[in-house]
This record gives sequence, structure tokens and C-alpha cells, in this order.
Amino acid sequence: MGLVRSTMFPCRRTPTATTANMGRSFEEDPLTLAIAPPPDETPEQRQAREFAEAEAKKVSDEIDEQIRKEKEGDRRKKKPVKLLLLGQSESGKTATLKNFQLTYARREWSEERASWRAVIQLNLVRNVNLILDHLTHEMSGSQSPDGNNSDESAEDIVPVRRTAKTLPPLRFKEKHRLLKLRLGPLGGVQTDLEQKLGAASTEVKNTPASSAAPFDLVQNRRALQEFSINSHNGWKTALDKFRAARPIRAENGNGSLQKLKQDEDDISEVLASCKDDIKAIWDDPMVREMLTRRKIRIEDAPGFFLNETERIASRNYQPTDDDVIRARLRTLGVQEYRFIFDHGQTVGQEWRLYDVGGTRSSRPTWYPYFDDVDAIIFLAPISPFDEKLAEDRRVNRLEDSYLLWRSVVSCKLLARTQIILFLNKCDLLQAKLQRGVRIRDSVPSFGDRKNDLPTATRYFQQHFKEISKQHSPAPRPFYMYLTSVIDTRSTAVTLGAVEESILREHLRHADLIF
Repeated sequence: MGLVRSTMFPCRRTPTATTANMGRSFEEDPLTLAIAPPPDETPEQRQAREFAEAEAKKVSDEIDEQIRKEKEGDRRKKKPVKLLLLGQSESGKTATLKNFQLTYARREWSEERASWRAVIQLNLVRNVNLILDHLTHEMSGSQSPDGNNSDESAEDIVPVRRTAKTLPPLRFKEKHRLLKLRLGPLGGVQTDLEQKLGAASTEVKNTPASSAAPFDLVQNRRALQEFSINSHNGWKTALDKFRAARPIRAENGNGSLQKLKQDEDDISEVLASCKDDIKAIWDDPMVREMLTRRKIRIEDAPGFFLNETERIASRNYQPTDDDVIRARLRTLGVQEYRFIFDHGQTVGQEWRLYDVGGTRSSRPTWYPYFDDVDAIIFLAPISPFDEKLAEDRRVNRLEDSYLLWRSVVSCKLLARTQIILFLNKCDLLQAKLQRGVRIRDSVPSFGDRKNDLPTATRYFQQHFKEISKQHSPAPRPFYMYLTSVIDTRSTAVTLGAVEESILREHLRHADLIF
């Protein structure tokens, strides 16, 4: 105990020349005087004081040791893997993110799956209402749902080849009028669901003209940072409302969440009562002919569920894994998704995936996320070679992907970032080619090549590869996969290869392997 005392309370001594020259003696130092023991301290008081000092030092040492261990733990803690998903709107970014979660974070996936019920119901209702809109205008003699003659004015549609204009007029019957009447309540259901899900449930309309990569045009990075705030109206926020409502019971007194749960039940009841009519209008040959003449292919658009009406339009419907992967809910801004892998080679590793809005007006928000990202998965859908952007009907979707890909690979900030290319929607490309759609009619450079899937994919692969080779600031490995991200089994295999390559680069950058 004497050691503690001699350490904390030095003996009084005669001032040295140094302290005297400073104008104050050592014993007059304020700190020394403050911590010095009382001059009239008794032996019992001194013993109690020294015991308290020893206990305080012990506690202080324990705190210091805990801080040291925490700092050491933080130093050794695995740095999260950061993955950015890029591509134009409806390229499959969110579906890819959902595949990651399904494959590597099953617990969180299971907890969230039921929340997609309202989104899938909305997708089904919108499928039906789109048919009703066209049916109404066809029966009244209008050219399109918005009253103009544009073949591509309706949202959520995929155009097909033009048909001859000399076809005889369609002759609708009384049953079509009755179907319209009985399915009328679905208009209100769509409005209710869109209001509950928020802005993410609405689809993009025409927007002011902008470049394929507006982040190339802005030099001031600070200005771009102002646009990088994560959206609070995206699909994650929309789902949170329904995740909160699932466990609510009537007796808990939470009025707003209980009402949301009741509204869900009411919507399911309306859908169930309309199930037979939904199936009837989709299976009707004259309705199918009308859609063909109007160059509409709902079945090729995201969020198509009419073939699953029997399951979905039921009172006790619960989403399947495939339903959730196919569900369409637009991403707004930049959405960060964090989860710990519970499968694969990186069990226990935190991954942070960033899902972005893909419309041209959303792309300025991307740039701040280019920094400190381990890898980018760029999704380029190759089936819409004959389609236009929803936000700008003058721009071919494939050409937009080419321009966007060139801007990403040429970005100097991404010169050392691993970029993986998914040529997506190969299933839709194959279906389109089997229907006789010719690539060369929309892509003249395709020439006289054979109009089949292997030839087409080789052509598109080579084109994207050449862009990367010509515009990358420095040579880099080129990873490319042909994908159909709504196919969960094949995508799981692809993600296994992607996980391994991303992990290797991540560890190399972290100086853990050489």
C-alpha cells in the first residue's frame, strides 16, 4: 500500500533552483496540494483511504483492459463486404438482391416473405386493370388507355411485333361487358394498395430528357453527395409497414396497425370473390387477340401473376419464394440492405448490398456509392432489344444499357473495383426469338446471323466485352454471366461463383491474402 501512496503523493522536499526560478515550489503545485492527504489524518483514515485508492485503481485498470480488448476486437473484426447493384430500371437489380437473401440469409428471408403478400396482390390487380383499361378503350373505339395513338403509352407492358392493319374488328359480347362490371372493384383495390405501399408502388412516367449516365456530367462531388441520402419511400420502407402489422391482434389496442391488418383481409376477400372472373378475362380468346393487336405482352413484364390467379386470389394466400422473387416494387433512391450470411463460404460475414433506382433521373444518386465498394454487379437485360425506356420513349433499352455500361467501366473511381456483368432475362429473350421476333429488325449490326439464343447471347457478350476492353482505365478481369434472375435455382449457382470471386478480391484488398 505504501507503493501506491509514494506514487500518488510524493514526499515534500526543498524547492530546487529550477522550481524556484519558476516562481512556485513543487509543494505549492495546485494538483499536488489537491490530492495530498489531510495533515491531521489518523492511521485508521489513512488505511481506509489507501484501500479506496487501491480499489479505484483496480477498477480503472479493468476499464483500461476492456477498452484495449474492444479496440483489438474492432481491429480484428471483419470488414463488411459492400456490393453495389447497378442497371437500368426493370433490369433485375432487386430480384438479384432477393436471390442473395434467399440463398445466404434464410432466416431473414423467412421473416420477411409474408410481407410481400400485399405487393404480389397489387401486381395481380394491376395486371387485371391494365386489361380492363385496354378493353374499355377497344370497345369504345379508342386507340390506347390514355387516349392517344401511341403503341407504347401504357405502363407495365411489353410491345410485340406490329400486326396487319386490315384485320376485321373484334366483336365483343355481353359477357365481356359483364366481366368489366364485376371486376370494377379492383380499381379501388389498386388505389388502396398503392396508398398503403407508398411511392414505390407507382411506376415511372415520362421524365425530362437526360443522359444515360448523368453522374458523368457533374464534376462537383459534394453536390452529388446531396443526392445520396437513402430513400425512405422505397420497397424496404413499404414492406416494413406490413411486417409491423402481421403479429397484431384485436385485443392489443393498436388501432392503426389493426386497421392495416383488417384492410389486408378485406383486400383478400375482394380478390377471392373476383377470382373466377379474373381467370375468365385472362383466358378469353378475344381478350388475348385484343392484347396481341395492341402489341401488349403483360406476361413478359415484371410483376406478372395472372397465371397464378388460383393461388393468389384466395383468402389464405401466403407467398412462395418464387412469388417474392417475381414481385415488382420499384426502388427509389438508394436502398441499403445489411445481413449476415448464414450459408456459403462467408458464414458470419456481414454483407451490405445497395439497390438503386435505375431510371435516368435516379442515376445521379449512384456516384457517392462508387467509393469504397468491393464489387459491382451490373445488370443488362438483353431481351428488350426492341423496346423503349419507360422514362423516355425515344431511347432503345439495349442502347441505353450499352451507354450506361460504358460510363461505369470508364469511371476512374471504379478502376480498381471488381465489376461483374449479368446479361439478364435470357428466358424472355428465348421466348421472344421463338415467337419469330428478329433481332436485326431492331439491331441492324446483328446482320444475317442466325436468329437463335446461342447466337444472340454470343453477339451481346462480345459487344459488352469490347466496350469494357476499350473504355476501362486499366486492364481488369472480366466476369460475365448469362442469367434469368427469377429462376432461383440457376441464380443460386451463379451467386456461388460470384460470392467466391468477390470474397477473394475483398480479402486481397484487406491485405489478408497476397
